[in-house]
Amino acid sequence: MNYLFTNDKPIYLQIMEAFKASIVSGELKPGGRLDSVRDLAIEAKVNPNTMQKALSELERIGLVRTERTSGRFITEDGGLINSMKKEIAESEITAFLKKMEALGINKEAVIDLIKNNNEIEEA
Repeated sequence: MNYLFTNDKPIYLQIMEAFKASIVSGELKPGGRLDSVRDLAIEAKVNPNTMQKALSELERIGLVRTERTSGRFITEDGGLINSMKKEIAESEITAFLKKMEALGINKEAVIDLIKNNNEIEEA
């Protein structure tokens, strides 16, 4: 997993977003086992406490589960994964539309631009 941290929000939230994206995209398979907190922290180049906080939050929302002696696993709840995918998509669309609005481009114009872009790619 690639981590590119910014200064605009806490690192543990950025780690959570990276995990969410990897889960909904299928990069991390449902039921798949996660590496240890220490190994994940080394990979992300963060403090293990930061990684632990991110994983605990992912567990709290149900995307990750802990099995006592076996480690942490990605949820197998397809409904939850699809719900998270929809939530992420809606958030990205809202942010995109706000940026377009700031440029003076309304929603209908954005739709036209998208349609024209698809037509160009298909040609």
